[in-house]
Amino acid sequence: MIEIIALLIVAVTVYLLIKQYETRMVLIGSGLLMCLVALSPMTGFEAFAKSMTSTSLIQAICASMGFAYVMKYTTCDMHLVKALTGMMSRLGFFLIPATVLMTYFINIAIPSAAGCSAAVGATLIPLLVGSRVHPAIAGAAILSGTIGSLLSPGLSHNAFVSNLYNEIMVGTEGFTKMEIVDLIRYHAPYSIALGIIGAVSLSIVALVRKEYRIQLAEGAASAGEVKEKDEVRTNYLYATAPFIPLVLLLIASTTTWFGSVKMTVPAAMLIGVIYSLLITRRSPISMTKEFFKGMGNAYSDVLGIIIAASVFAAGLNASGLINSFIYFLTHHPELARWGGTVGPFLMGVLTGSGDAASLAFNDTVTRHAMEFGYTIPDLGMASTMSGALGRTVSPVSGVAIVCAGIAAINPIELVKRTAPGVVVSLLFVALVML
Repeated sequence: MIEIIALLIVAVTVYLLIKQYETRMVLIGSGLLMCLVALSPMTGFEAFAKSMTSTSLIQAICASMGFAYVMKYTTCDMHLVKALTGMMSRLGFFLIPATVLMTYFINIAIPSAAGCSAAVGATLIPLLVGSRVHPAIAGAAILSGTIGSLLSPGLSHNAFVSNLYNEIMVGTEGFTKMEIVDLIRYHAPYSIALGIIGAVSLSIVALVRKEYRIQLAEGAASAGEVKEKDEVRTNYLYATAPFIPLVLLLIASTTTWFGSVKMTVPAAMLIGVIYSLLITRRSPISMTKEFFKGMGNAYSDVLGIIIAASVFAAGLNASGLINSFIYFLTHHPELARWGGTVGPFLMGVLTGSGDAASLAFNDTVTRHAMEFGYTIPDLGMASTMSGALGRTVSPVSGVAIVCAGIAAINPIELVKRTAPGVVVSLLFVALVML
């Protein structure tokens, strides 16, 4: 009876998320209600308190978001976009896949999908339209590239999955602590493949739909005119700042340049902030305020969802639903690949955000990955990638709305173009990665 009531609560939760109710409120409320039904109300509160003080998550996510705010304040992120797009107007048809890959690359340094699309789209969408590419393809090119954050140390899922691996595997024979950069290196081939699939598939869609070399709308600017209107001169030194933390972390994880000194994510982000202070000579007072403003918003917006998802997961556990689900997957392990991919994907499509579904799945099911014949990094990142793919094909996602707004097109038109590549990518994750 408890499990039946819990299933009804989950159904209501999905409905409320689809209706765009506040994600954290819905997840916390649903989790606590399931705990109450299971006569274990304190379980939800304990999960809330435990998630509030997850040291490794707080350090990585808050420091990364603080750095992102500094990049926006100093305009280093915009100079990066301008530096990389300077010669793109000469690429002809290859401007379409180049835009997808360029956005993917920039999204590593600017891990927020909506923030990256706003920064990149403001420059590249007019460039594509001026090059006689259909506005829907132009917007879809930016949207398709916003999964590059999978390779970012600042992505909350990278921190969450690596932390989960360390928590579960500590004490086992041959255990070696997995840092965030280690996890990124592990799933990088699959993540890069998703970017390539997106670029190739969108190019094919443009050819099939004959949406390249279209007739320019009256008053539309040519690629040359777009360039002439660009009044801000690119500062290439500024453009290097967003990649300083990433370079430091990669060097520290692959070489012995730093000796025995451990390069952590917060240290790398702070060095990046100091570097940007030196090259831009902006007010250190304002820069400090922006950094801590970003840290505060990271706790509210990113860690808030992680905390809420943990309460929801606690409710699922208390009600017995997770035990039943794990029992089912243990006896049908071949279905785990679809449960861990299609589930988060559909939630991403319906809600416009794959974060909540992926985090809840990873916190409850992925910790038992070895029982299904998978590793925690594989199943955890497969769920993360699937949620991101679902968001990429969702007309209600923030990033799709931003891209559609810049391209002056309906979001539905964008996801029609991204859908073929997303389907291929989802099958790739389910059949190749798992």
